[in-house]
Amino acid sequence: MKRTRTPFQLPDSVHRQLNMYALAASAAGVGVLALSQPAEAKIVYTKTLRVIENGQHYNLDLNNDKVTDFVLSNFVTCSPDGAACWEVAGLTAAAGNGAVANHIPGSWIFASAMKAGDRIGSKRRFYAGGSISHCDSSVGCVGSWYKTGNRYLGLNFVIKGKHHYGWARLKITGNFQTTMKITLTGYAYETIPNKPIIAGKTKGPDVVTVQPDSLGRLARGSAGLAAGRQKESTNGTH
Repeated sequence: MKRTRTPFQLPDSVHRQLNMYALAASAAGVGVLALSQPAEAKIVYTKTLRVIENGQHYNLDLNNDKVTDFVLSNFVTCSPDGAACWEVAGLTAAAGNGAVANHIPGSWIFASAMKAGDRIGSKRRFYAGGSISHCDSSVGCVGSWYKTGNRYLGLNFVIKGKHHYGWARLKITGNFQTTMKITLTGYAYETIPNKPIIAGKTKGPDVVTVQPDSLGRLARGSAGLAAGRQKESTNGTH
């Protein structure tokens, strides 16, 4: 005997809940898709707070791809005879990268202390390394970064063989050896190769703001992003 199946009808309330869930999931999917393509934002700005004290260094990864683009360092160096010593806020670039700087023949290469609104692009001169600022016990600190508050490193770095421009916001405080500090408060880069960037620009329709590990989650896909959001929500992070 052949049985006849009677179609099972879901209650209207359940239909409404499923429709609402589908709409929410669709909206979330669009949001994840948009966030997973930071290149469309043109400028990716990373908020951070890093203090580099004497004897320390920090590996700066501008596009958060786990590859060091620049090294910020705070160290003491002395003359060969030991008669004079300096504490140096230094910058070293990975191969192919550079920072806007002034080269004084026979002296230090000083990284330029750029102001908010300055344009960073191909018309600037970039060097692979040098001093951001240096201090000694007799004459104090020299360089354009000392007692200026927030200034910007103008940066040029390579992603997949193509040059991109960016910046890092720093503050140099203190004096010789025990009190000098480098504080990194943010950095950004332009996702379009060879396109100039404006130092300090952190807002606008062409800017997306991320935390230092956000792009890593995006690279792992929407599942990683959802997990990160859940963790941030649990921790009360804004």
